[in-house]
Amino acid sequence: MQTVKMVVTGPFSSGKTEFIRSISEIDVVSTERGISKNTGEAQVKEATTVAMDFGRITVDDDLVLYLFGTPGQRRFDFMWEILAEGMLGFIVMVDSAKPETFREAKSILETFRAYAPTPYVVAANKQDHPEAWNPDDLRIALRLEPEVKLLPCIAKERDSVRNVLLELLYTILEEMEQ
Repeated sequence: MQTVKMVVTGPFSSGKTEFIRSISEIDVVSTERGISKNTGEAQVKEATTVAMDFGRITVDDDLVLYLFGTPGQRRFDFMWEILAEGMLGFIVMVDSAKPETFREAKSILETFRAYAPTPYVVAANKQDHPEAWNPDDLRIALRLEPEVKLLPCIAKERDSVRNVLLELLYTILEEMEQ
């Protein structure tokens, strides 16, 4: 039995937990805590991951994927390096409808590239949102090299999540064969 550890990272509220929940065959182990956010008009209750999310997918009899979701807030970034240990690849989630988070996404991408020279993909999440940037424009905004896979994604949709995971898995397997 081969196991592959993948890390799902990205800015706060980019869809990491939802991504893992959509595909995991087990109940996701989650360390979400409630937070209050003042929007100017009202206090909004949200949840944030403070340590990690964990899910598992059995691809076939010989292959199991372990998915580890990171906290998105910088105050919990001490967990990033711990979760990156032993990863064979990672996914950077970007909220396509929130351009104010693009710089943070690029910074997180560079941080994870520094942890380990493993394959990665960028998931342009929330493509179903009316204000979502299309992947070509997002590539320019994130200053991604042409060889970096930037994939449209809707974290709530299992098929969309599966496509992103398969792209990363194929990239990992290609690199292992070299």
